[in-house]
Amino acid sequence: MNQYPGVLGRKLGSTQVFKADGNVANCAVVEASPCVVVGHRTKEKDGYTAVVLGFGKRKAARTNKPQAGQFKKAGVEPQQHVKEFRLPAEELAKYTIGTVVDLTAVFTEGQIVDVQGRTRGRGFTGVVRRWAFAGGVQTHGTHEYRRHGGSIGTNMTPGRTLPNIKMGGHYGDENWSTLNLKIVKIDTERGLLLIEGGVPGSRNSIVIVRGAVKKMGGKPKA
Repeated sequence: MNQYPGVLGRKLGSTQVFKADGNVANCAVVEASPCVVVGHRTKEKDGYTAVVLGFGKRKAARTNKPQAGQFKKAGVEPQQHVKEFRLPAEELAKYTIGTVVDLTAVFTEGQIVDVQGRTRGRGFTGVVRRWAFAGGVQTHGTHEYRRHGGSIGTNMTPGRTLPNIKMGGHYGDENWSTLNLKIVKIDTERGLLLIEGGVPGSRNSIVIVRGAVKKMGGKPKA
């Protein structure tokens, strides 16, 4: 389980950044501030330790009474998106309820991070687009089978199509994590993270950015 610090953010789009060596880095722009500390989860009360972060303002009229009470107790405005981040107890102590998360205290430029988001929905697609099938042969009288998947099972034994056969169907609109991306720049004035590489999701979608679990560099600063 990922227990490195992270933030909620909104994917704004993509841009290019020139590195010190003159090369161009294609970056995704994530608006990650203001990300507000809404609450804590403690070992004594909840059985685990985590920080609860909120992002994006929410109309009070569209907030139910239990949620409104939680935000009022934390002393913050209602938040549109709320997410728990599991953290060790010593890391949790660094987060004060009601404050805005400082991006430079969580990330450093050049740090390796994991980004989670919800991919764009593509609707119903065939096997060539959905599973990268090669399709059928293009010659020798092929007719209407160029983008088909081919055989999906056997004849008499077992006499049925086995489960988990790759076929056409709904593609996209699923939670996806892209691992080991690099933070190229942190814009503290505008609250932006510039992350090199592809970040899942469409424009204005919500993403989660936190330290990488499979590479050095995702650990919090000492």
